[in-house]
Order: sequence, then structure tokens, then C-alpha cells
Amino acid sequence: MSMTILGVKLRTWLLGLALVVTAGILAAASIARDPASTRSDNTAKVTSQEARDYAKGLSKAFRETAEQVLPSVVTIQNKPALAEKAAGRGPSAGEDEEEADPFGELFRRNPELRRFFGEMPPMPRGRGYVPRVPQPEATGFGSGVIIDASGVILTANHVVEGSGKIVVRLPDGREFDAAEVKTDPKTDIAVVRIKGADNLKPAKLGNSDEVGVGDWVLALGGPFGLEGTVTAGIISAKRRAVGITRRDDFLQTDAAINPGNSGGPLVNLDGEVVGINTAISTRSGGNMGVGFSVPINMAKWVADQLVKTGVVKRAYLGVGIEPVTQDLAKEFGVKVREGVVVREVFDDTPAAKAGLKPGDVIVRFAGKPVSSPQELTTLVEQTTIGQKEKTEVVRDGKRIDLELTVLEQPKDFGLAARGGRSRGGPTEGSRLDQLGIEAAPLTKDVADQLGIKSGEGVVVTQVEPGSPAAKGGLTIGTVILQANRKPIRSVEDLKKAIEAQPLDKGVLLLIRTREGSRFVVIRVEK
Repeated sequence: MSMTILGVKLRTWLLGLALVVTAGILAAASIARDPASTRSDNTAKVTSQEARDYAKGLSKAFRETAEQVLPSVVTIQNKPALAEKAAGRGPSAGEDEEEADPFGELFRRNPELRRFFGEMPPMPRGRGYVPRVPQPEATGFGSGVIIDASGVILTANHVVEGSGKIVVRLPDGREFDAAEVKTDPKTDIAVVRIKGADNLKPAKLGNSDEVGVGDWVLALGGPFGLEGTVTAGIISAKRRAVGITRRDDFLQTDAAINPGNSGGPLVNLDGEVVGINTAISTRSGGNMGVGFSVPINMAKWVADQLVKTGVVKRAYLGVGIEPVTQDLAKEFGVKVREGVVVREVFDDTPAAKAGLKPGDVIVRFAGKPVSSPQELTTLVEQTTIGQKEKTEVVRDGKRIDLELTVLEQPKDFGLAARGGRSRGGPTEGSRLDQLGIEAAPLTKDVADQLGIKSGEGVVVTQVEPGSPAAKGGLTIGTVILQANRKPIRSVEDLKKAIEAQPLDKGVLLLIRTREGSRFVVIRVEK
């Protein structure tokens, strides 16, 4: 017999009650396991909004920076003489090729390293860029940035080099012929002055020493003739030396830079110019995320002198230097990249008068630590000419202070031709089997070619392929001036120096080639 409750059979009623209780228990257990689950949708909404707010904040920073700086960015046209020369005219009669195009040889040897000056019409392979859009007139296009309301514009030297007519186009479309063009090829910096232009807005110059790797930056200019272009990236590295100029000390950035950006500003998010765009490293001819800019502190120092006097005066020491590598650090008793090694001291220079010697490691100059040749060069060159500066060096493991008076650098310093290698070589040689070389006394002709005194050093006449000497960079015609910091005047001196200590610990050689002097460490494995 079945029972009913309110007209519902008891069995059916009990089954429904059991289902309701079970559902309640499961819901309670779920809430106990994840009390925040009921708020998951709201939390997701908050997180997404925060992300959008952050992105909008960065976007706003980019927009405000661009709006602040773009009115100061100009387009520079160099027409038509430079384009004719770049298209293959070559130097005129009696014109030195390096002076006609100081970057030409560099970029012929290293086609992956490009200036990004938008040359038109298309250039021969290895010189400049092939433009995307044909132009009716052969014209070079670059960029610049206004730094003074009187009409002073900062740009790159290679944008205005040559004898072409320089025309500056302002952001509002007005065009002005350059009244003055002053250049400094050593840093690839130039100053252009225009007259008669009103309402010019100069950009604010920042402090490139305060820029850090990872900082956001914007590159502004006219790539491929597209004026007013802005790209974003970060500072990828500082004090980068890539062989672009004689004063290599660049900021590296991954902000997109292309032909036509050259001479334009690199700015931080405060709208301050921190660099002047100069070159890119590329295999395709376009941006690959490796661009280089002259730090604004250097560009400003150069520009100030160009505006005031038209020339740049630099102080100098009169030494050849090289970085402290791991091998050299062990030999000289310093840390890697602590200071720079003096490989050569030129006669009658501030360094010679102060008592600097080959083998000294300069660790501080003017109270500031030194870690690279670029850093020391910049410190010295911007020192007030005639000023005395304390120079700390490590010599034979001991730290000593020298007082050095810097002088103005001669115009031809570092540019004098160094001779080539000996063509015939002495007929008598002495086999130095352990290193894998033959050496002989240095003849007067070879000494004169290399710019050293006869009787100093011995010349390498043969290098065995794969030998320790070959691996260390010695070639036929290399002159060995020192071995383990002892002067070498004969082959016998070299033998004694090599035999004085086990070669597995390495022999420190000061050598001279057509490129100059440098230290090398050669080891013979047991």
C-alpha cells in the first residue's frame, strides 16, 4: 500500500527531497573550496581594465612626447652635387678619396653597416640605399632637429657633406636655404643655420649620461621621405664601438630607423633629445633593430664649438690604447675592463712628458674611472686644453699617480700613414719553433715605413699556419717591440724573453703593424 502526502506519493516525495539536499551539499562544498569563485568574473574585469589603463598610459606618454618634439624635427635635402658624386662621380682631380667620402671605404668593407641617409637615385651596390619611391630629381634626404630659435639645426655630417645645395624644410612646409653649414666628420655631427624663419620651436636637449639600458626612446625623422614619422624602442646598449666614425661611442637602440632618419633625434619619454641618429647594422638595407645614435652630450659639445668658432678643438694625451681583455688582465694584474692598456707613447706629447710608458694601465683620469678606450678618449678630448689632470695608472702591479697637462690635439694626429709590411724580408732568419715564427733584425726601410726607430724590435718573416703565433694574430711583417714588457732589439733578446718563463703561462708581446701598436698574449699549450 502506498502513502500520499498532500496528494504526492511518499516514495516520489522522498526522492525529490534527496535530490535537493544533495545539490545543496555539492554547492556548499564548491563554495568552501573556492570562496572567490563567485567573484571571478568581477576580478577578471578589474585585471583587464588595469592592463588597458597601463597600456593607455604608455600610449599617452608616446603621444605627448611625439607632439612635443615633432614641431622641432626638420627634413634636410642635399641636392644635387652630393647625389651626383654618390651615384658614381668619385673624387675630383686632386681630391683625396677619404676626404671626399670619409665613410665610403668603411661601408664598402662592411656593407651590413649602413648610414641611413636616403640617397636618390639608386646607388651602386654597397653605397647607401635603393629608395622605395623614384624621385624626379637626384636628391639626398635626411633629418635634423632645431636646437635654437635663431635657426640653428643639429644633424649628421654625412647628411650635408659634399658641395650640394642644402635646403631645410620645416614641419609646416616652409623651405629655407642653409646660410651656414659647419661639420665635424670625426663624430659625424653637423650644424646648419637658416635665416629669416620665425616661430621656430627648439627641442629640449637631455643628458645622455643618465640614459640607461632598457629605457624607452622614440626615433623621429623622415624615413623614405615620410616626414614626421615616429618609432618606439628601447636603449639596447651604451658606449657601443662599431667602426662608424673616428670617435666611436654610440647609443644602440632597437627603435626602427631607416634611410632618411639620419640626423634626426632620439628622445626619451620626457621629450628630451638624448641622441642624434647616425647608422644601422643591417643585412637587408632596412631596419633590423640595431641602430646607432651619437650621444647628445657629445653632439652638444661639438655643436657648441661649431656654432662659436666653426671648428672643434680637442685635447689629447698622445698614446695608443687598447681594452683590458681577460688575457691582458692576468698579465697586468688588473680586472677585466678595469682601465685601458697603453700600447704606445708618442714622442713629444703630453703623455711622454708626464712619464707614461707602454704597458701602463690607465685606470682613472681626472678623478673618473676608465673602463674602455672610448670612455678615456671622450674624457680626455673634452678636457679644457692646458689643464692639469691627475692620471692613475697601474705599472708593474703598483698604482701610481701622474700629473698630466693636456694640450690641443694636432689636426693630423692619428692620421699619418703608417707604412706597410716588408716585401722581401731579410734572407737570414732565426726559427722560433715554440711560437711558430721566424724573426730577423729590423731593417731601416721597414722601420721607416712603420714610423719607429731603427734598432727597435725584430720583424716576423714567417708564420706557421695554425701555430700559437698565427692564432695570436701575428703575420709576416709584424714587428715585435717588447716581450714580457722587456724591450726587444735583437732576435737573441726575443729568445731570452721567451725562455724566461713557461709558455703555457703566456708571453706578452707588444707588436707593431701597419694599423699601429697593440699588446697580444700568445700561449703554447702543454
